[in-house]
Amino acid sequence: MRAIAAMAAAFSLAACASAPDEARSRDLAADGRVIVEQRCVSCHAIGESGESPRQDAPPLRRLAERYPVTALEEAFAEGILVGHPAMPALRFTPEEIAAITAYLESIQERRGG
Repeated sequence: MRAIAAMAAAFSLAACASAPDEARSRDLAADGRVIVEQRCVSCHAIGESGESPRQDAPPLRRLAERYPVTALEEAFAEGILVGHPAMPALRFTPEEIAAITAYLESIQERRGG
């Protein structure tokens, strides 16, 4: 009985510990959405649906088809110098990069389930 009670208590603690992480992740993604709304929306579709204003700018929800989203972190830090021809060189702070990455991860289209 003690073992079962100990496992139940551990599970409860783990669930409580993950709740702040999930809330922080949601907050980070919300911050990321604000950044892409300010810096990316004129060319890219930034949500879970819709087409990009520029045909040569992929919807952000499809970036994972080309690269792992986390692989973009270095490009965000050093300045994005590739993309569509009219894309400006963008550079972000580490905090902005974490937020943008969290947001991009949250909107990626998932294939096959």
